[in-house]
Amino acid sequence: MNKLATALTVSGRKLPYVITDNPPRGGMKYTYFSPDKKYVIQFYNNPSDADLSIRSRLEAIIGKYNPTKSHKQGGAVGVDEKLAGYFSKRYCWPVDIVVQPEFGIVSPCYPSNFFFNQNSSRFLNLDGKDKKSNWFTSSNRRFLDKSELGDLRMWIQMSVLLARSVRRLHQAGLAHSDLSNNNVLIDPRTGNCIVIDIDSLVVPGIYPPEVAGTRGYIAPEVLATMELPRRDPRRVIPGSKTDLHALAVLIYEYLFFRNPLSGPKIFSSVSAEEDDFLGFGEKALFIEHPTDRSNRPRDLFPTVDDYGEILKNLFHRAFVEGLHNPELRPSALEWERGLTRTRDRLMMCQNPDCVYGWFIPKDFTNPVCPFCKTNGDRRSVIKFDFYTEVKGHPGQWRKYSEMTAAKDTPLFLWHIRPNVYADEKTDSDIMAYTAFTQNKWYLINNKIEGLISPKGSDVPFGTAFQMEDGDIFKTAQTGGIIIEVRL
Repeated sequence: MNKLATALTVSGRKLPYVITDNPPRGGMKYTYFSPDKKYVIQFYNNPSDADLSIRSRLEAIIGKYNPTKSHKQGGAVGVDEKLAGYFSKRYCWPVDIVVQPEFGIVSPCYPSNFFFNQNSSRFLNLDGKDKKSNWFTSSNRRFLDKSELGDLRMWIQMSVLLARSVRRLHQAGLAHSDLSNNNVLIDPRTGNCIVIDIDSLVVPGIYPPEVAGTRGYIAPEVLATMELPRRDPRRVIPGSKTDLHALAVLIYEYLFFRNPLSGPKIFSSVSAEEDDFLGFGEKALFIEHPTDRSNRPRDLFPTVDDYGEILKNLFHRAFVEGLHNPELRPSALEWERGLTRTRDRLMMCQNPDCVYGWFIPKDFTNPVCPFCKTNGDRRSVIKFDFYTEVKGHPGQWRKYSEMTAAKDTPLFLWHIRPNVYADEKTDSDIMAYTAFTQNKWYLINNKIEGLISPKGSDVPFGTAFQMEDGDIFKTAQTGGIIIEVRL
């Protein structure tokens, strides 16, 4: 029978928790839940691991490096209440240190949507289990109810949020060091994810990594030098550059449901262990390498060619140019922006049974879903191309973005301002939106100041202007933009 116990924290709080016979246990800690399941108490598997350096690290993570607590409340510099609230949904960040009955930490319990329920599978009892991504990105998918699987739009949204979370850590000089399917929980139904196991963050030069990582996500340079003595200068330890490898692996798995390095090539006939060690380490080879196809599975589908040029280039930089050269890997910020731009290009598939539900059209005049080969309804969408004037060259314009829009699609500030990006700080007010009625397309100006119609007249707030193919809208302010319409 379960019983209650009380944890005393360094801040003086007395927190009840429920002792169970088989608490969830990870590589370093085991977990008990509070009676209301709003927080968890975690103790170390090996109490000797809880030395002064770990306590010092935790104090820094809970305090000056904490993006889920405003700077006024003792959190990270530059974080206000709004940003703290935003990032509290992106991380399961520790909030206190336990000193009795033994050393441990207190963390908020992640929201209920990151747990499976009794309806999640007809084949397995998953009720109450964490939504680790390997349930969704491997053959385990076949056991899940269709309602759990999400669609391409939600998977890209999750990837955006994960890249943003990693970018925020790196901007603060931190590294996770063990990004993997175990430490990022996902909910494809809503397009949300949350990063957990924050207590082992790496602060370069101050708090070294405690773990090397997780199989399949460890950067090749870490795996290849793992057997060297820890103080050997040739040994590579986890940090922000190795995070970028793990981030790219996770994003690839989210979009393709497979590991980018796990192919048919045999790297060693000595043993399966050595083959695995080489295949993910020194001799790692992208399964979609453009010239070396020796690790490419047969009938590989879909491929990076099906996700648009932006993501194709990012994946090539991550797994071709940067696989063995960490300096060439795309940053988390580049992933965040590239994924956001790709999300703007998505078109809904007309096939209700399409597994992906959305696709990036290669030919906007004749869109075909690459996943199920269904022809897209060209009349159901329009295309906006956004241009900005080249600085110092009046009258010359360069394209900075584009988007595919269906009816009721909003345009945000980052669409109509070339130097504004969709991040946690950006105003999310709807600047304009589309409407489709009686086979006619309209642009409704909600908040775009100085919007000028193709006929040269002002488009006041609240005004609906009918759009024709080739129409060009302008903004009147200095350094304005052009919005070109394609029907």
